[in-house]
Amino acid sequence: MLSLFIDAKYVFIIAVVCAPLLCAALLKAFSKFLPKDHGRAFAVDGEKSAGKIRGAGIILTCSFIISALLFASCKPEYAIYYVLIFLSMLSGYLDDRSEEPWGGLKKGIIDLFISAAVAFTFVYFNKELLLVSFFGHAVNVHPVVYVILGTVLVWTLINAVNCTDGIDGFCATLSSVSFISFAAVIALNKTDSSMLYLTLVMLLTLMPYLWKNAQPSSMLMGDAGSRALGVFMAIAAMKSGNALLAIPLCFVIFVDGLIGITKIVLIKVFHSKILNKIRTPLHDHSRKNKGWSDTQVIYRYCIIQALISLFTVGTML
Repeated sequence: MLSLFIDAKYVFIIAVVCAPLLCAALLKAFSKFLPKDHGRAFAVDGEKSAGKIRGAGIILTCSFIISALLFASCKPEYAIYYVLIFLSMLSGYLDDRSEEPWGGLKKGIIDLFISAAVAFTFVYFNKELLLVSFFGHAVNVHPVVYVILGTVLVWTLINAVNCTDGIDGFCATLSSVSFISFAAVIALNKTDSSMLYLTLVMLLTLMPYLWKNAQPSSMLMGDAGSRALGVFMAIAAMKSGNALLAIPLCFVIFVDGLIGITKIVLIKVFHSKILNKIRTPLHDHSRKNKGWSDTQVIYRYCIIQALISLFTVGTML
């Protein structure tokens, strides 16, 4: 919005200062109204989360949307994305506040609706970006097929990012590595300057939350934050000009978050016990079975993702 009145480079300078300050102020002002975590029964060291502020994702997401409206884009396409990100956050927040956790079917249907809406919105406004690239060979994708594949991508990332939110600072730090990677690709491909600004705004907004979420953390984003991050990450992947880049640029998130679903499918459908010795999500396996500390998990997983991202972006230069 400010770009209508001020040169874009000055808007970015203002955003660098104001976006994190806004998030920090909102976290301080409204965190006292959020529920407290009861601990996670099946997670490694899940009892350590008990008593911490939970559901900070509602403040994080609202801060991001306000900053996006001020410093990034207000175009109809992006306005729809903001609404869908908000709805994804709201579903997670209501689940966080619920005395009884929502069932998987209920959350799955909500996620599917939001995912389909995001994919349809992207296809409607980005007819020129409906392609995927295999080793430099671009293939145009039929809009209907892209909606279906885009829905799968959004739904998958919502759940994968949600699964990574099990260690203080892990989800937001790992997501930041992926966001920086997508920002680099969008800048190289020059697909959408508005999305580049928006990705930077998301990174700026995450910083004050990470300040509070670093070990020993005082607040958790909960499903409210992780689901919103998953939606935004999928949008960034599609806006990069090649949605398949989500595979390398979110590789660790996919592996860490989806190995649990893979394990269930192998057991229930194929009656295979090949992954029985692996604890899910994978970061719990690293802590419990490998003896890694939380800090080692965060650094090592982020290093792996950074190396994969650097290699991927490097091949595009």
